[in-house]
Amino acid sequence: MKASIGDVVLPGDYCEEITVAGEKTKVIIGPGLRRELDRVYITKAGVLKKRNPCTYWVDSYQKRYVPSRGENVIGVVVQKAGDIFRVDVGGSITAALSYLSFEGATKKNRPEVQMGDIVYAKMLVASKDMEPELVCVDSHGKKGRLGVLSDGFLFKCSLNLVRKILNPSCPLLESLKNEWPFEMAAGMNGRIWIKANSMRETIALGNAILGAEYQSDEEIKLICSNIASILAGHIS
Repeated sequence: MKASIGDVVLPGDYCEEITVAGEKTKVIIGPGLRRELDRVYITKAGVLKKRNPCTYWVDSYQKRYVPSRGENVIGVVVQKAGDIFRVDVGGSITAALSYLSFEGATKKNRPEVQMGDIVYAKMLVASKDMEPELVCVDSHGKKGRLGVLSDGFLFKCSLNLVRKILNPSCPLLESLKNEWPFEMAAGMNGRIWIKANSMRETIALGNAILGAEYQSDEEIKLICSNIASILAGHIS
């Protein structure tokens, strides 16, 4: 069935608009879409979205993560096999993370990674025919914000919520930053890690993030303001 931008789509549908756009400029195909010959097909149920100039994806409310190359994810180290760490990223199988995939790592200078550690990494290899592979450095060999996340609090959420709060138009993170300091890492696999000055503030942040999924921008600002008032009253 032919679909248009904004339609509710199902696997097997196709969008001619994406094909036409591809004849004029570069098209970026996001999650939920697959190109076959000269046509782009839908691979999962959801709403077909577009971001100008030519970025397309299917917005769906799923919890099972399907690895996609280039995405930042949060995983938990569950096994060590030789020089490879096995990391649970919420997919159907674990992902591989080499000890050399850390900044400055060598055979003599190995990174301090233990079983149960939480790592913020980038998906380097993601294919239906190969196991996922992670790295904790960028293309220049620098870790940036990637690596082992110490302390803090990790919780799961829907993939849709992660995309929502990372959208520049979403006021959640800006509103929270104006109220109190914290650190946060958001994985596209539906996991969020936060660290604040106290456990009470950390839990409040987590509740604010989880409560924002189905709220409007004004409601999100109100939630953040209310939580800040409650915390301020408790401290005083």
